[in-house]
Amino acid sequence: MASSSKNVRQSRLDKASKRSQSSTVSLPLNRNRFSLPARLFLAVIASLCGMIAMPSRGQELPSLINVVDYSKLIPLLPDAPAGWTADKPEGSTTDVGGFKLTNVHRDYRKGEGDKAPTTAISILDSAANPDYVEATTAAWNFTTTSTEGYSKAVTVDGNPGFETFENEGKHGTLWIMVAKRYFLQIETQQVEPAALQEWAKRVDVKKLAAIK
Repeated sequence: MASSSKNVRQSRLDKASKRSQSSTVSLPLNRNRFSLPARLFLAVIASLCGMIAMPSRGQELPSLINVVDYSKLIPLLPDAPAGWTADKPEGSTTDVGGFKLTNVHRDYRKGEGDKAPTTAISILDSAANPDYVEATTAAWNFTTTSTEGYSKAVTVDGNPGFETFENEGKHGTLWIMVAKRYFLQIETQQVEPAALQEWAKRVDVKKLAAIK
């Protein structure tokens, strides 16, 4: 179920996909890729399912599924900057096979038409799964550059992250791991690469890190 050029700007973390986050990182410039956020979401589900299936000795299940309610994260989605419009923020806390996932999202747009600049911001609570966090951030530790664009590890306000940019369509994605728990994702279309970091500054990551 490959993404088309019309929906590549969508940044939903709650769509199904067949690939893992590792393939997202290793093949960031594949134009026939599945939705990048979708693979991130599925990787979180697979990781959490594995932990629930084989909990460590003496570990109670509730400690593995303690995610915050989406209502605590929605205020972190910023309002539109000057010249932009913003959709109403969306959020959900979903019970998936006995454990919960929380996701919030907001879309932004500047102007009209197919070439109008767009941005999407999402936050996913990974349920403080240290194994998944460690594996994901370790996979971010590389840099590639080509005629198609680039992928590189970044640090944002002391938080590890990963940034990709495709020259065609000026499509950029920035992932930031906050407090070893929250995945903050910023996805842009039809804007320059510097916009990813500019949008990241609009999210109060210190306040996000403090939410329990």
